[in-house]
Amino acid sequence: MQAILAGGRVGLVTAIVMVALVPVRALAGPACDTTIRVLLARPGAEFSVVSQGKQHAFEASSDGRLRVNGVSRADWTSGPGAASLGGRRVPGRLSVVPDRGELAVIAEVPLEAYVAGVLMGEVPARWEDEALRAQAVVSRSYGLHQRAQNARRGYHVAADTRNQVFKWGSPSAPFARAVEATRCEVLTWRGAPILAAFHSASGGRTASAREVWGEDLSYLTSTEVKGEEDSPDTYWRARISRTTMSRALAAAGRDVGLVNSLQVVARSESGRVLRIRVKGREGVTVLSGTKLRSALGESTLKSTLFELSSGDGAFVFVGSGRGHGVGMSQWGAQGMARRGALYTEILKSFYPGTKLTRWGRHFGDGEEFAGR
Repeated sequence: MQAILAGGRVGLVTAIVMVALVPVRALAGPACDTTIRVLLARPGAEFSVVSQGKQHAFEASSDGRLRVNGVSRADWTSGPGAASLGGRRVPGRLSVVPDRGELAVIAEVPLEAYVAGVLMGEVPARWEDEALRAQAVVSRSYGLHQRAQNARRGYHVAADTRNQVFKWGSPSAPFARAVEATRCEVLTWRGAPILAAFHSASGGRTASAREVWGEDLSYLTSTEVKGEEDSPDTYWRARISRTTMSRALAAAGRDVGLVNSLQVVARSESGRVLRIRVKGREGVTVLSGTKLRSALGESTLKSTLFELSSGDGAFVFVGSGRGHGVGMSQWGAQGMARRGALYTEILKSFYPGTKLTRWGRHFGDGEEFAGR
């Protein structure tokens, strides 16, 4: 999902489409005491980690194997105590492993520390306490959902916009309070953590999972959102020249020559562009609004909720909102909090039909939590 001031989810768009729609079975073992394996980085060059007061230098050999301080290793794991990467302390145990010709840096982070790190990456500390608490529950729920989905993989989530932006370091007081106030609280549906999708701003109405990912999830429906006026992306405008459009489509495998026209041919129930027809000098193609957004760049085409016009050798997009639009609008949550809503009310608004559960020691031993 992406930091809200830098693009809004998402990141979630590509990462969850393939795994979101599989029912999650309850995990054996502790819930709040569990850990999340986080892919921190895939360094393309040499890098170092400080562990137990010693610096360890890592590099990949020409055949993709791991070398630590010049010595070949199958893998490497930090010793007891915190390790530091990039000058910042990483909560939990740190591992470096070869993976598909690259080196993967993976941290096994305690769940509540993971939630704090996601808050640091996803929302401003100056936001209302109730909005931060809502985000904490959402991020915890999403983390546990992905943990179940990816239990057999080397890591559960990535630390970037493919999942949730995770930053390591010392959380500020507002983030620490939000984590503590919601400790062990998870949104569930049919007894399992939900796919707690979220995005920056909805543009006035969220999208359903069906219209964006093609599958129904009863708790991810389209709903009206008020109070997003403070979002920098309430309204946006992008002007794309015909040449730039043509190059972007060609790079995405949709080469139709110099683009002459664009026509929206289908919209979703929330008004987002489902399909768009592209006519060029050398052919015609139809692609989804999501693929067009990906081709042009998500920081350029901030959402698929837009109107389209052309003139003077360019296409003009005038839109609203940022991100895929599914689940909680972060700016909408902030607006609700400013109007006095509790975090439990915010969650109920964006994830209808789910239960807010405070988990016991064992995952699945939770009780429904009515909130305050």
